[in-house]
Amino acid sequence: MEEWLLEQKLQETLPQGMEIADVQAFIRCLTQQVAHSAAASVFYEPDGDTQEVILATEVDGVRYILIRCHPKSPQAQVILSPREEEIARMVAKGYPNKTIAAVLDISPWTVCTHLRRIFAKFGVGSRAAMVARLLEEGGHGARRLAAN
Repeated sequence: MEEWLLEQKLQETLPQGMEIADVQAFIRCLTQQVAHSAAASVFYEPDGDTQEVILATEVDGVRYILIRCHPKSPQAQVILSPREEEIARMVAKGYPNKTIAAVLDISPWTVCTHLRRIFAKFGVGSRAAMVARLLEEGGHGARRLAAN
């Protein structure tokens, strides 16, 4: 849900005269109190993001859960298949999709599919950004590009 729509829905549910800033201040205060309590936090990782349940309670028959999200590190090690590594290496050398397809004896559409998957794994949207991420990975990424 878009942020402005979420704020609009929140504003509609607030008691008369209460502002979103008041709710945000209350949540900050509550979070600080819970963070300093001795209660153990629960961690889980759906889709790679670590989520910490910092408050789970029931008020007037309604269950409320306050969760702190810790997105996975953008520098987390990305695992590419051997074919994806081959294609990434060829892209880094400047080869167009048609050339990559001809050399690997696959369809240009298959090259595009591999590139979409590589982009998704790295969280990038272009060939240049993909190569930059490979180089940012340091030793391992540089070894990928240097192979062959």
